Amino acid sequence: MQRDKPGCVPGDAAAKAFAAVSGEELLRWTMEMVAIPSYSGMPKQEEAMAKYLARLFESEGIEYRIEDLGGGRFNAVARLPGTGVDAEGRTLMLNGHMDTVPAYDMLRAFEPYIKDDGLLHGRGTSDMKGPLAAMAGALIALKRSGVRLAGDLIYTAVADEEEASLGTIALLEEGLTADAVIVGEAMGRDAIGIAQKGLEWFKFTVLGKTVHGGKQDEGINAILKANRLIRALDEELTPRLKERRHPLLGHATLNIGVIRGGTQLSTVAGECIVEMDRRFIPGLETYESMYKELTDLVERLEREDPDFRCTLSVLDTSVMASGYVHQGMEQREDDRLVQIVKRSLESVSGRDAELVGCPCWTDAGLFGHYAGVPVVIYGPGDIAMSHSKEECVDPAAIEESFRVFTAAALDFCGCAAE
Repeated sequence: MQRDKPGCVPGDAAAKAFAAVSGEELLRWTMEMVAIPSYSGMPKQEEAMAKYLARLFESEGIEYRIEDLGGGRFNAVARLPGTGVDAEGRTLMLNGHMDTVPAYDMLRAFEPYIKDDGLLHGRGTSDMKGPLAAMAGALIALKRSGVRLAGDLIYTAVADEEEASLGTIALLEEGLTADAVIVGEAMGRDAIGIAQKGLEWFKFTVLGKTVHGGKQDEGINAILKANRLIRALDEELTPRLKERRHPLLGHATLNIGVIRGGTQLSTVAGECIVEMDRRFIPGLETYESMYKELTDLVERLEREDPDFRCTLSVLDTSVMASGYVHQGMEQREDDRLVQIVKRSLESVSGRDAELVGCPCWTDAGLFGHYAGVPVVIYGPGDIAMSHSKEECVDPAAIEESFRVFTAAALDFCGCAAE
């Protein structure tokens, strides 16, 4: 941790803060948040969640505000101001999202309960209301205990991470940044994410010529033309992507996930849609180079076949605010933030931490690329459970993460003399 200063011994300060918030409180806050639906597509999606967090912070005397983003979307922001008297004091942001995916086939999705396995079940337990409770606990513990930080500790609960990241982009647009950010997504036991792939969802619209099936020689079958595209992607591009490998993230990928074409059996298909997930490797690829590679492939197919016509676009559900895309990120293992979170996790748990690549996309890509600040991904829960009908979190993991967030804040922001 930060070196000792007169009047402040970091180990003692951490112990004092840990004792100020109980595991029962963390569990109760998580369950209360899970019981507040905030799933994609519902009106005023994050409003009730933002108001809940505002009441929680207000009851603890912590500075907070609710940000109305328009269209029924909201952020909740809280801050513990540092003393500002220590040159080593730095600002740390704890970031998480209030939105969840819908219940889908999950029973009792918004009626959180603990099963015989001792795990808390419900939509958002892992992704990511358990992490939100753990991060809120860090601010509350420091406030209750009277332990002062030299630098500010900021809590940002944002909207829309599951879709277009309106909440985090709003933070960046208003200039709310920090010296470093911990994104509290569930990473699994002992895992700290220090890299993630960039992401884009593409739509290829392949056009043909619609005619009656009895005169198919006069038509152009868009499904057959789309097959040429799919073969080129699979046989030409995929092998190249496998050569672009990151030590933590593996290789770049593409996945053709949706094909829609034709209208009926007796009609030559005049259009075929191919939708593709593309994950690109930070440091080896850029968004621009990835996009150009796809347009070059389409243009080559058009030159080789006069009847091949195709347009490339980004799926509406993947479009972000102007000037933003789903960028990747990576941090050096020796980065100060990485080492602080690793040290904090190992100190709290007594186990070795593992620095890993995050298999999903998170708002860490926005902080790393557009804000240009160090960012890591760490939080309670198992990413494999996210979005599933068995989504759950271990209450003990929430408490452990609360302590890790608190210890990391003390180490990064600096423990001020009382």
